[in-house]
Amino acid sequence: VQLQASGGGLVQAGGSLRLSCAASGRRFTINTMGWYRQAPGRQRELVADITKDGRTNYADSVKGRFTISRDNGKNTVYLQMNRLKPEDTAVYYCNGDSLSWTDEGSPIAARDWGQGTLVTVSS
Repeated sequence: VQLQASGGGLVQAGGSLRLSCAASGRRFTINTMGWYRQAPGRQRELVADITKDGRTNYADSVKGRFTISRDNGKNTVYLQMNRLKPEDTAVYYCNGDSLSWTDEGSPIAARDWGQGTLVTVSS
């Protein structure tokens, strides 16, 4: 399963951005999907995640500003980021817990990662 993230960019503090991440592949289903971020010199941290039935979880630092959502028909997860702050500057990565099947019908469970998209918030 491949994940392709998009939507990063440069924005002023107080502005908004929307990230998207689409999963693709053959014969798969994807359960929890999420967004992580990694700022320079810091460890990668969870921003938000969402289960297939829509239950969400947010880091305290983004609660009330960011909203995660997904379109199961498109295997896509979104992150709407409002009231951005300079400390939100980071590379944002999407991930997903996938279950796929080989041509022989063997299941493969994996945690897949997108390539990362840079979000820069200027003060």
